[in-house]
Amino acid sequence: MTSAKVRVLVIDDSAFNRRSIVKMLESLPNVEVIGYACDGEDGLRKVIDLQPDLITLDLEMPRMDGFEVLKTVRRDARLSKLPIIMITSRTGEKHKQQALELGVNQFLGKP
Repeated sequence: MTSAKVRVLVIDDSAFNRRSIVKMLESLPNVEVIGYACDGEDGLRKVIDLQPDLITLDLEMPRMDGFEVLKTVRRDARLSKLPIIMITSRTGEKHKQQALELGVNQFLGKP
């Protein structure tokens, strides 16, 4: 019996970081990267269109930052329980606390 793969959307404006995250995720069993987005607005559209099981989200991005994406997803009843992992270079306590207050499931720092 095969189990369903976790469908992940990667939202990060850095091409290097997107490739690194996608490569790491694709090395995991039962994970399928179903798409990626280069900024917050594109990411939000893809969350709605692709309906992933999980998203990874950068904080600092053009057009709509990670906090705005997170707030918008959490306000949508259809998406409010969607697991979100924020992966960012902004690892200060202030940013972490704000992300947790907005409902992020996990907060990770970029190396």
